[in-house]
Amino acid sequence: MVLKEINLALVGLGYVGLPLATEFGYLRNVIGYDIDKKRVDELSLGKDRTLEVSYDQLSSSKGLTFTSKLADLSECNFFIITVPTPIDKENNPDLTPLIKASESIGSILKKGDIVVYESTVYPGATEEVCVPILEQFSGLIFNVDFFIGYSPERINPGDKEHSVTDIIKVTSGSTTEIAEIIDQLYRTIIKKGTYKTSSIKVAEAAKVIENTQRDINISLINELAIIFHKLDIDTEEVLLAAGTKWNFLPFRPGLVGGHCIGVDPYYLTHKAQKLGYEPEIILAGRRLNDSMGTYVASYLLGAMTIKSIEKKDSNVLILGLAFKENCPDLRNTKVIDIVKELINHGVNVDCYDPCVDKDEAKKEYSISLIEDPKKDYYDAIIIAVAHNEFKKMGISNIRKLGKKNQLIYDLKYLFSAEETDLRL
Repeated sequence: MVLKEINLALVGLGYVGLPLATEFGYLRNVIGYDIDKKRVDELSLGKDRTLEVSYDQLSSSKGLTFTSKLADLSECNFFIITVPTPIDKENNPDLTPLIKASESIGSILKKGDIVVYESTVYPGATEEVCVPILEQFSGLIFNVDFFIGYSPERINPGDKEHSVTDIIKVTSGSTTEIAEIIDQLYRTIIKKGTYKTSSIKVAEAAKVIENTQRDINISLINELAIIFHKLDIDTEEVLLAAGTKWNFLPFRPGLVGGHCIGVDPYYLTHKAQKLGYEPEIILAGRRLNDSMGTYVASYLLGAMTIKSIEKKDSNVLILGLAFKENCPDLRNTKVIDIVKELINHGVNVDCYDPCVDKDEAKKEYSISLIEDPKKDYYDAIIIAVAHNEFKKMGISNIRKLGKKNQLIYDLKYLFSAEETDLRL
């Protein structure tokens, strides 16, 4: 197969698939497929609810069409699968979306077709889980009749500086020849270039350790923040001082949610445990980061007691529910842990997030986001997400939302230590 013979389909039109499909659509015909008909209808009208791709970008992507009908992909011979790979309540990998997508594509797979996966998995999953499904549903033989590849996504939701084309793309294929075809295709859109690995397992491992490394680094800084609180030292001041050394890494404490850093390490530890090895550092970091929402709430409650603010029936405003700034993404947000802990202590909690879809917040977390915060009403205000909207509000306007005896807890260092009462 050569580039001009490729009939491309993107399977899954979320935060990863849509930007990729849009870029390909500038240069070639590509069909974007998603099982969510409402999502497909919105995209056909130029509306992206994730805010990753603008109306103008979608309009300019002349080669891109959308469908929720699998039969529309029957003439395609190159499939890129970009479905979510979440974890379940026990922090085990949930490969259901990946399995379902593989079944669907397997049912229309033809001789000579190529299937590339971008979803984050543990090393070996693509060949151990996906390939048998493709064989079963197609009746074809792997590496004889059809071929696969793996090119891990590196999308950073809400980040307009590091777009899909501006990040080096790791690629791989099930044979040397297929790896080269896959690499060539991605090179047509990736301005930063590609990095072709020797095997699919290497590419899978590279992806899963990217976020594992960040998770561990953040967990260290979170632990330092807890220690510095006990020492009555400002964490940011310490980090700024330490940061004057050339090789000190500029990590900051915070809530670690989302679909990547808070999830990917569990895929690696799951595989390690299956092999008889019990990871220590990775899981210790995960436990600490997963506990930070509870810690934040407890720290605030302690500060309220010191300030003679009665906890029961107090009013607390949380600014931000998304897992990160300037993004509507609610997946695995750890702000919810703060909400639950405060409610468990009898606190009345209001959540305000102008970036988040209110219906989605209600559906996912049973939270009714408020339209506007009340003035002179709150005993404490937590700045949980660094949305630009909150920066524009300014600390003086945020102060006006609170009572005279109030606390402002800035988790994101949005304002200076002198302007707030508590910081992470």
